[in-house]
Amino acid sequence: MLEFFQSLPKELAVFIMAATPVIEVRGAVPFGFYLGLPWQLNFSLNVVGSVIPVIPILWFLNTLTIKLRKIPWWDKFFTWLFARTRAKSKIIQEFELIGLILFIGIPFPGTGVWTGCIAAYLFGLRWLPTFICAILGTIIATTLMTLASLGIINFFT
Repeated sequence: MLEFFQSLPKELAVFIMAATPVIEVRGAVPFGFYLGLPWQLNFSLNVVGSVIPVIPILWFLNTLTIKLRKIPWWDKFFTWLFARTRAKSKIIQEFELIGLILFIGIPFPGTGVWTGCIAAYLFGLRWLPTFICAILGTIIATTLMTLASLGIINFFT
C-alpha cells in the first residue's frame, strides 16, 4: 500500500491517504512530512482529504446499509461494524456532539472521521451538526498529529 501512495504525486498521495479509512490523518500527516511537504500544505491537504468522505458517508450510509443488509455477508459485516462502533464510541453516546468532536479529534486507533460518522448515524445525530463536528474534530486531530510529527508534542512520554 505504501508503494501505491509513493507512486502518486505527493499532494494527491497525502489527500487520498487522509480520506482512507483506518489511515486517515494519523498516517497521512506523518507521511506528508516524510514526503517533504511544507507543514501548511500538509495540514490543509489532510483536513480537506479527511473531511471529503463525510458527505457521502452521511448522505448514503442509511440507504446503502438497508440495501446491502439483504445480502447475508453484508448483513454480518454491518452487524460486526455497528457493534464495534457502538463499543468504541461511548463518549459520543454520552456527550453527543462534544463527544463526537473529541472522538474524531483525539487520534487514537479506531477513532476518526469514518468511525465517528458511523457512530453519529447509529446514535441518530443530525447531518449538519455531525458535519460541523467532523470538521472541528479533523482540525484538532490534524493539529495534534502535525505537532507530534514536528516533535513539538510527544504522545508517549
